[in-house]
Amino acid sequence: MRLNKNIKLILKYFIAPVLAGWLFYSLYQQVKNQPNLSESLQLIKDAPLGPQGFKFWAAIILVFFNWGTEAIKWQYLATPIEKISFWKALKSVLSGVTLSLNIPNRMGEYGGRILYLKEGKRLKAISLSIAGSISQLIVTLFMGCIGLSYLLMFALEPGSSIMGLSYFWVEVMFLISCIVTCVVILFFFRMAWLIRLVEKIPQAHRLVPYIEVLGEFDTKVLLRLIVISFFRYVIFVLQYILLWQALNITVSWTAGIWLISVLFLVMAAVPSFAIADLGIRGQFSVALLGLYCENTIGIIAATFGIWILNLFLPAVAGSLAILSVKLFKDSKE
Repeated sequence: MRLNKNIKLILKYFIAPVLAGWLFYSLYQQVKNQPNLSESLQLIKDAPLGPQGFKFWAAIILVFFNWGTEAIKWQYLATPIEKISFWKALKSVLSGVTLSLNIPNRMGEYGGRILYLKEGKRLKAISLSIAGSISQLIVTLFMGCIGLSYLLMFALEPGSSIMGLSYFWVEVMFLISCIVTCVVILFFFRMAWLIRLVEKIPQAHRLVPYIEVLGEFDTKVLLRLIVISFFRYVIFVLQYILLWQALNITVSWTAGIWLISVLFLVMAAVPSFAIADLGIRGQFSVALLGLYCENTIGIIAATFGIWILNLFLPAVAGSLAILSVKLFKDSKE
């Protein structure tokens, strides 16, 4: 139809470039308005040539493993409804990062990922993407619980506080985190229950065709998802520690691993926009690392560097990928 063709032309030559431009501008504003920006940038500029410079470059190389691992997970998840190449899976993931910048709790990631799938399969893919997010959340919660226990046993004393929380409330946070972790794990391995529940809810049964694909995942598949998610988690942790060391932040590997796990746990629990993550992440990083290190500028610089590597650059790549997205089939297909 002519109307349908006109819509495609508008999307391709007007809306997509405008969207890309707006995303570039959002990224620029986010970076420009950061406190201690000049000091952080100077530290990052000096890091590649410093005595620990090889660790800086190692953190950069891990960016490709980070998003490559997530692309493999999405490729694996999408298999029940459509087999996609690794390259298409990678573009899907990066586009999701871009769209999530101004949407709370990274919800835009789901929209970005389904853009590259065929029409008629995109709504089903949303439930698959959510399943992948839950597998990553399980790893984050589980490791975060261990991190909180480390803080309570080795870093904090009764009467002390961290991140505005007293020792007692950190204990409460640990207990709640353990309970939530168990509930999420139970839900993840019993997703068929969700399908049966939706079937019984009036007006909601129409959603069943879009989520029934979750019932096809057996325990072996779900465990494999968690293993992939854990591997990506390890990459995240390595990036942080390598960049800390490159910026002269003196924290042992043991303490660093568990402080990062607590940071990830807090970031998962605090509702935010991805584009605002940098400020929030910086505040919590300073509070946590302040227990071991007084290099505040270095901590902020490391946080800034991680944000650039894992969100800014992938979002830029994703905004370029969105320009080539084909939202509708050609009439000849």
